[in-house]
Amino acid sequence: MKRSPLHEAHMALGARLVPFAGWEMPVQYKGIVDEHKAVRASVGVFDISHMGQFLVEGRDAETFLNRMLTNNISKLAPGQGQYTLLLNERGGVIDDLIAYRLSEREFFLVVNASMIDVDYAWLQKYIGDTEVRLVDISAQTGGLAIQGPKSREVLRAVLGADAVYPERNTILLSTSGEGVLYLCGTGYTGEEGFEFFAPAETTTAWFEKFVSAAQEQGGMPVGLGARDTLRLEMGYPLNGNDLSPEKTPLEAGLGFFVDFDKGEFIGREVLVKQKSEGVVAKLTGFRMTAPSPPPRAHYPVCINGEVIGETCSGGLSPSLAQGIGMAYLPLAFSKPGCALEIVIRDKRYPAETVKKPFYRKPSH
Repeated sequence: MKRSPLHEAHMALGARLVPFAGWEMPVQYKGIVDEHKAVRASVGVFDISHMGQFLVEGRDAETFLNRMLTNNISKLAPGQGQYTLLLNERGGVIDDLIAYRLSEREFFLVVNASMIDVDYAWLQKYIGDTEVRLVDISAQTGGLAIQGPKSREVLRAVLGADAVYPERNTILLSTSGEGVLYLCGTGYTGEEGFEFFAPAETTTAWFEKFVSAAQEQGGMPVGLGARDTLRLEMGYPLNGNDLSPEKTPLEAGLGFFVDFDKGEFIGREVLVKQKSEGVVAKLTGFRMTAPSPPPRAHYPVCINGEVIGETCSGGLSPSLAQGIGMAYLPLAFSKPGCALEIVIRDKRYPAETVKKPFYRKPSH
């Protein structure tokens, strides 16, 4: 098992550590529900050091990435980022990631922890004789995500009152004696927030500063358990659960992040055909409509006793106090308001399809 550079810090905070994507990571500190609610109400600090970071550099970097990824890299100005997907030749999802443009010829990719080696090998396979240099800096980099309505206060407490807050889908760089610091405005919780990547050996000191500042705002460190419930409430897909090499972005409802007009990219031909003919199944949100155990992955989904699919992600929503989840369902049953049954431990529980996101922030 790999260990985060924050391993000792997690132990000191009394975290419960679990295996995740080949890493030993904190699933919770105080408790999943408390941590979840802290992010929604104030602020939370996550260790995301397990995620991967690649640098893609060179004269052909933009052309290369546009061939490899679904979104249009050419639309990014330096300092901007976008959500995008890496596909196989069948149009299936290898990974979903964030791509940031640092300069005309340099890009910064943040990829999922379990896919670092796979993504690197896939990208390297297609570089060929192009003028592109791919560098995996994951092992040298530690990462934090600071999420919640008080994240701006935390940033200024740690980096100074004049620190520039990264707006949505942007990246800021600074160079110190410790090395390069990356400040990204993305997030995986539906709340305002940012990511902070720094040299691995400095991450513990930064983590302690951010946690201290968060606690002053009524926040706390947050583990993978609440990270999962937060992203699920927003209907954000999890690679390996909701996204897979057998499912396309169109089936996953991510067509917005596929640019068909930019020219050729791997998997495009399959997606063009699928777009023309229509998908047969779609990743669909559902909620439990009666008291039940929390829905989890790989539970059968039924209509009138007939199995029509299985759950991908699922769990108890702390914000809504009900079970929610996602499943690939035939198009005829994917519209909101369709009555379903979820089989949990050999017992059927009523549910209905709903529009995502499951959780919407209250308007003030």
